Amino acid sequence: MTHAIRIHETGGPEVLRWDEVEVGRPGPGEARVRHTAIGLNFIDTYHRSGLYPLPLPAVPGSEGAGVVTDVGPGVTEVTPGDRVAYAGPVGAYAEERLVAAHRLVPLPPEVDDRTAAAAMLKGMTAQYLLRRTHRVEAGETILLHSAAGGVGLLAAQWAKSLGATVIGTVSTDEKASLAREAGCEHVVVTSREDFVARVKEITGGAGVRVVYDAVGRDTFEKSLDCLSPLGLMVSYGNASGPVPPVAPLLLSQKGSLFLTRPTLMTYTARREDLLASAANLFDVLRSGAVRVRIGATFPLREAAEAHVALEARRTTGSTVLLP
Repeated sequence: MTHAIRIHETGGPEVLRWDEVEVGRPGPGEARVRHTAIGLNFIDTYHRSGLYPLPLPAVPGSEGAGVVTDVGPGVTEVTPGDRVAYAGPVGAYAEERLVAAHRLVPLPPEVDDRTAAAAMLKGMTAQYLLRRTHRVEAGETILLHSAAGGVGLLAAQWAKSLGATVIGTVSTDEKASLAREAGCEHVVVTSREDFVARVKEITGGAGVRVVYDAVGRDTFEKSLDCLSPLGLMVSYGNASGPVPPVAPLLLSQKGSLFLTRPTLMTYTARREDLLASAANLFDVLRSGAVRVRIGATFPLREAAEAHVALEARRTTGSTVLLP
């Protein structure tokens, strides 16, 4: 019998339970994957709390790496023995699971399993943010919130490699050091600095062309004040809670601004887009332009402790759960 972390009711980290589960044989279009590493992401806490509801009981987790052990009828994307990774299909907090084969990405030899589990969801998120939602160009100045987080550290490195000037926000001096190492030319410690004032100072009052915001409620409206006219607000997370409703008139008053709330699943819904995003990520990992920092690992059965650390903002970089 295999084990998984399941939630039978929504709530705090204490609702995460270590259960025996039956996986079964893969059906048409499915593959069975034995996990070697599982990524921890803030979206996991949204599923656990009920902010993003799942049918219960549910296995949370949206990112993993491992080995294909069996495939169902009609599967052509992978074969048993393949090293694979994925981002998106919920159910990763398990020793083994079934996954739709078209969501699996073969791993190149140069990318180890822990790096893949730490980087697939966060790295492909950075990829679509910087290359598709807004195509960052050399010479641009951007504002990146949570610059020492999982997505933030990857996005800061990637944006710097593209020639952008990155203003990063963090909550502590320790995280400020990490953000600078990742390529943030300017770092704002929000526990003691007003990031709007600092952005205006750094840009000579002009503001930035784009803001990437995974914090949500606490930073949203002030982030709008950091944008230049016709700037783009990219709200892609809710670490501090969901953003309240926004009147479209506010965007006009602050400079005919654009607002988007993107998701990785939309940007990788087609397999060709998924493979292209992953290939772009693997390219920057191989070149060394982007390096994955795994700040902590936890045994899978201690997922509750990992959630406590994540929500207390004690984590930096990526956190990996080990089956």
